[in-house]
Amino acid sequence: MTASLSDLTASLLDAARKAGAEHADALAVSGTALSIELRRGALEQAERSESLEIGLRVLIAGRQACVSASDISPATMRALAERGVAMAREAPDDPHAGLADPAQLATGWDLAALDLVDPGSEPTAAALETATREIEAAALAATGITQVEAAAAHSRRQVHLAASNGFSGGYGRTSTSLSAVAFTGQGTFMHRDHAGEWRTHAADLPSGAGIGRLAAERTLQRVGSVKPRTGVYPVIYDERVAASLIGHLLSAINGTSIARGSSWARDLLGKAVLPAGLSLVEDPHRSRISASRPFDAEGLPTRRREIVADGILTGWVLDLATARKLGLQSTGNAARGTGAPPSPSTTNIDLTPGSNDPAALMAAMGTGLLVTSMLGATINPTTGDYSRGAAGFWVENGRISHPVHECTIAGNLREMLLRIVAANDARPHLSMRVPSLLVDGMTLAGA
Repeated sequence: MTASLSDLTASLLDAARKAGAEHADALAVSGTALSIELRRGALEQAERSESLEIGLRVLIAGRQACVSASDISPATMRALAERGVAMAREAPDDPHAGLADPAQLATGWDLAALDLVDPGSEPTAAALETATREIEAAALAATGITQVEAAAAHSRRQVHLAASNGFSGGYGRTSTSLSAVAFTGQGTFMHRDHAGEWRTHAADLPSGAGIGRLAAERTLQRVGSVKPRTGVYPVIYDERVAASLIGHLLSAINGTSIARGSSWARDLLGKAVLPAGLSLVEDPHRSRISASRPFDAEGLPTRRREIVADGILTGWVLDLATARKLGLQSTGNAARGTGAPPSPSTTNIDLTPGSNDPAALMAAMGTGLLVTSMLGATINPTTGDYSRGAAGFWVENGRISHPVHECTIAGNLREMLLRIVAANDARPHLSMRVPSLLVDGMTLAGA
């Protein structure tokens, strides 16, 4: 009989104790994944995988080491624990490493309310292939589309965390996705764009035909693109890419960067980082959302909080180690894999929506750039200087004029974020819900 994940973590902790560890935590992760890819009407790839990994972190006298394996035999677990203890004894001293105090631990959670696992059975490869062919047919039905790459995937993952401080808990998660990339033209006149959707529950997915049609529509809109003018103009980050701006802010307030003193936001606690009226809320308990979780990777309870309240930065994103370095308390944001110690990471994020739709945002902008895709990035984490390649549409007098490509947008994140104006078009199913954002005074380098 195959051991449960909770049994595996208990065995790892027992092996660590016998090997000489003072404290330890153990993580066991199992999963299955199935994916189908279709290209030019032919099956390009069909894969199914099953995995089981175990990880152990041992702590001895202020030193820690992490070891992992995919073999769960008793001999391997004993050897893993012995190796981890030997590594920890040679590791540098870290006064901030350590497990949570038992009083800090999560003691109860409602997995049914989170509803992260699709109760349905795993889809067959044939069902996923049928979905990809539906996507392809819908995209090719659009005049001018010459090629389509379609994909469908399903995964199921289960994790269990246990520690010598008494914590033990686990949860599962499923995901199903459909996506398409559509092409038009040939050679240097070829254009492409994509569309995709993913959900924890397959029943919540939109139709594959709709995804194919959207990919085709987006691609055909790219035909005839040119470089935009060089100058200083307002820029709208379409909802498809707007979350990247908020992602840069979240990186800047991550406890790792703050503790190192290497972030452009290191002196901004209690100060304005967004315009008044805008808040940034983390809510790890949203039902059927991919980043939700009942507890963090150190067994601490997760909770809803305003990271930015009415424009003012209220706190950092912290795990136990970074919190101890800063003389603060963990915010329950630890994340980890089987082979590394915890580090801070956010879950579900919401930016306050505005009152206007994207069309009203374009009307307010007048003339400028609507960005729908981005590539490459030069971000100085210490100064916040920002430069990214972009493509999208040129807007004249509040209306889309023509598609553009091969331009660079530059500015400074500290200043940019204080000027954002939000629309109201964030998609409700995303873990990071950020609407289209208008930022004026950006430097464009184009033709």
